[in-house]
Amino acid sequence: MTIHKEGYKSIVITAIIFAVINLLSFYFISYSLPWLSWLIFVVTLGLLLFIISFFRVPNRQLTKGDNLVICPADGKVVVIEEVFDEEYFKDKRLQISVFMSPANVHQNRNPISGEVVYNQYHKGKYLVAWHPKSSTENERHSIVIRSAKGEILVKQIAGALAKRIINYLTVGQKVEQSAEYGFIKFGSRVDLLLPVGTKVNVQLNEVVKGGVTVLATL
Repeated sequence: MTIHKEGYKSIVITAIIFAVINLLSFYFISYSLPWLSWLIFVVTLGLLLFIISFFRVPNRQLTKGDNLVICPADGKVVVIEEVFDEEYFKDKRLQISVFMSPANVHQNRNPISGEVVYNQYHKGKYLVAWHPKSSTENERHSIVIRSAKGEILVKQIAGALAKRIINYLTVGQKVEQSAEYGFIKFGSRVDLLLPVGTKVNVQLNEVVKGGVTVLATL
């Protein structure tokens, strides 16, 4: 396991806060209220470990296949339904949505190999990520990857806590399936828009892993 580069600054800041709080606690509280000093240490250590864990990147055996749509994020499948896409396709698509809790790995991976033909950031609200309108009203970043099997739209969506979406791709870039394409900080959601009739390999509420789980077959 490694730590994602997007986490270095957050981890350093949290570590400094941890050190300052516990130094002050040691000098001013530990003598008269040792139990309180220990409580502060445990709580702040838990926060530090949580922040480190949030930016973890586990070692995995990644899944690949020309006709496979690989899950772009860790989390739970919260939507499998047909929707009308107003943004790019302008027709009906099959939407699969994965909700990422703060405890999940938040690295995002390419579901297919191909060429990036669309890349657009949208400002928006910060509704909870499982809200039905979060796909169209929240802050989000959409990309479309074109392969020999067709085009897939992948949408990074900010949640109530997530305030920063990172996307590394550019239009015209060639991408490899299951390779990293972005990161979302502190709770979020990823939507995929697939051709109607695509065979779905997962079920609602199924726990999935980015770069590993096969969401669908083209």
